[in-house]
Amino acid sequence: MKKSKLLLAAGIIGTLYLIYLISYFTNAVSSTDGAEAIGAGIATALVMPHMVCVIIAVIFNWLGWAFKARWGALVAGIMYAVSIGIFSFGILRLSGVLLAMIFCFVVFAKNENTSEKNIIES
Repeated sequence: MKKSKLLLAAGIIGTLYLIYLISYFTNAVSSTDGAEAIGAGIATALVMPHMVCVIIAVIFNWLGWAFKARWGALVAGIMYAVSIGIFSFGILRLSGVLLAMIFCFVVFAKNENTSEKNIIES
């Protein structure tokens, strides 16, 4: 398997989304006072599982691209899908994760695993 341009694009999209997500909620918590800070903290706590799934997805996305690993694309695609299922908010925010997930699954489907192919043929 050669290094995939789709997986690279998914990694860039996922990383940019993750940077946006972390900076948005960091600024929301730090720039408010009193009751607003409590509300922003609760909102951040609710979004935390989504953030963790995106972090894991981005890590496996880059591992899959760097090591040309088909399993990395699969795990990243699954984690992007889980992050969508956990917390999908707003079509603009969802589109980045959705596009990265689709790219990961396309890369996984297009690249055959040679060890699986050899087992089937023998």
